[in-house]
Amino acid sequence: MTSQRTRERLIKRLQQAGITDSRVLDAMRKVPRHLFVDEALASRAYEDTALPIGHGQTISQPYVVAFMTQTLMGTGSVKKILEVGTGCGYQSAILSLIAEDVYSVERIDALMKSARQRLLRLGYRNVRTSLADGAWGKPGTAPYDGIIVAAAAKQVPVPLLEQLAMGGRLIIPVGTQDQQDLLLYTRQEREFTCARLEAANFVPLVSESI
Repeated sequence: MTSQRTRERLIKRLQQAGITDSRVLDAMRKVPRHLFVDEALASRAYEDTALPIGHGQTISQPYVVAFMTQTLMGTGSVKKILEVGTGCGYQSAILSLIAEDVYSVERIDALMKSARQRLLRLGYRNVRTSLADGAWGKPGTAPYDGIIVAAAAKQVPVPLLEQLAMGGRLIIPVGTQDQQDLLLYTRQEREFTCARLEAANFVPLVSESI
């Protein structure tokens, strides 16, 4: 269930769902998703579904990971990315194969430490993980060409918008547990454009600041 053939079936499903960026598809093909979930769930790793990773968190559905990454990349290259919500490190690994530098913040210490160890063990050395309140982003290494948020905020945290580089993109689910929209913000000079991408279903973004 973790064979290359199984992975290729997932890639075909992603293509049928509208994932066309070869960089994203190659990254999804290369990253061993079964090594980012509990061994008991490894046989389900290449199903197109979210899976629990403990602490009330999940590893996102492969389509969602691919769609958000493809949208973040747009038609150009993204050198520096901030990921809010490291989780098990799967999205971090995907991003690491596409961007030069990935900074990832996680509020749950146990998840952050295990993800850091896993990423280093698997050779994803351009990912820098840290323990932080995701709503504040990571201002010390800003600005970012792209920011990707893997938890739903009730409103868009202003610090994340402020940490975008000119022309940078922020992808974030916004809403309640009952209704969420995946939004794309793009920085234009001192203004931001916002587009709704699709309905979403993420765990909530827990923060003391929002």
